[in-house]
Amino acid sequence: MNISGLIVRVAAKGDGATADGRHVPLAAPGDVIEADGSLTHGPDHVEPACRHFPACGSCQLQHLSDRALTAFVADRVAGAARGQGIEPGDMPPAHVSPPHTRRRATLHAQAIGRRVVLGFREQGSHKLVDLKQCDVLAPALFALVAPLRTLLAARADRKLAVDIDLTLADQGVALGLSGYVAEGLAQTEALLDFARDQGLARLTIDGGYGADTVWEPEPVTITLGGTPVGLPPGAFLQATADGEAALADAAREWLDGAATVADLFSGLGTFAFALASAGTKVLAVEAARDAHLACQAAARMHGRPVHALHRDLFRNPLQGEELNRFAGVLLDPPRAGAREQVGYIAASLVPRVVYISCNSASWARDAATLIAGGYRLAGLRAVGQFRWSTHVELASLFVRDQDAP
Repeated sequence: MNISGLIVRVAAKGDGATADGRHVPLAAPGDVIEADGSLTHGPDHVEPACRHFPACGSCQLQHLSDRALTAFVADRVAGAARGQGIEPGDMPPAHVSPPHTRRRATLHAQAIGRRVVLGFREQGSHKLVDLKQCDVLAPALFALVAPLRTLLAARADRKLAVDIDLTLADQGVALGLSGYVAEGLAQTEALLDFARDQGLARLTIDGGYGADTVWEPEPVTITLGGTPVGLPPGAFLQATADGEAALADAAREWLDGAATVADLFSGLGTFAFALASAGTKVLAVEAARDAHLACQAAARMHGRPVHALHRDLFRNPLQGEELNRFAGVLLDPPRAGAREQVGYIAASLVPRVVYISCNSASWARDAATLIAGGYRLAGLRAVGQFRWSTHVELASLFVRDQDAP
């Protein structure tokens, strides 16, 4: 075997990498670069599931076996920790969402000549892949691709450029069209007929001035921790139900026995309601008004021990004296992390901190701050909700040594 040409890992952007640092697109661990530059596939190189791979920007890793994909997700998280000098410890195998489970996605539609192309963008390009197959979307979402293409093509608008938000809610699919304006009664009626015929839970239209709801037979909800919560248009939702469950299960396990928890950057209450279902009293702190109000209303309606607080934690983070009232803190910040809020947590007396993240790099930076403040990384789990992509999530537990589990 050509050991010098052996692919030993998958790099952050999805290329296969050799021990001496050479990168090869679409290579899997165990593949070998031959002397003539060709690639001999190893046992972890598999036939891609989708006809659109590798052009479609939704997936970068369909050529990996399940074993290699699971290892990649875990390695991304462990590698980020080691990059900050943090030993990740014994991590369990990564949780990777199965095919056909993505419950939210943004597609794009554009008129090209006399036809409408609808799908994800190509890798590193504004060009669209006209979806005829998708092995990541939930079937209810993909089932709308062809009808939407027909609906939009009927407009005969050669300047058509629409963003399409799809979310699978409790009542069905909530559909949002951005960059779309219904001109005249006929187009409005066509939209309403489409919503009815496709059984949509909601249809919103944004012509440039914000989303207007034009169809919603009953209030749209998403069930979080056993609690139906109103789902505002555009609200953040974990990409898959199973990925959400993996993250929530970790939070419940690590915060078990904590009488009070502050859930920071709480959104709709994904983790607040999961913790409340076990009897924990939760302060859910969120800056986005729609999400805050939805969380607050659901807690009141269903009698959950969740108190919702409207507060921008970037401009006004919780201070030490506020944090010290809680037996645990959970935070799930945006991709940039939460540098200032983490600084206050690191200086606090909170015994347990659960940090959920969708960006292993910003998490590792914040983790280093917590450790410098006296915390210890006591648990780390990797989650790959965006199957076959290089995007990973994680759940982590930090404890002060006197409260080591």
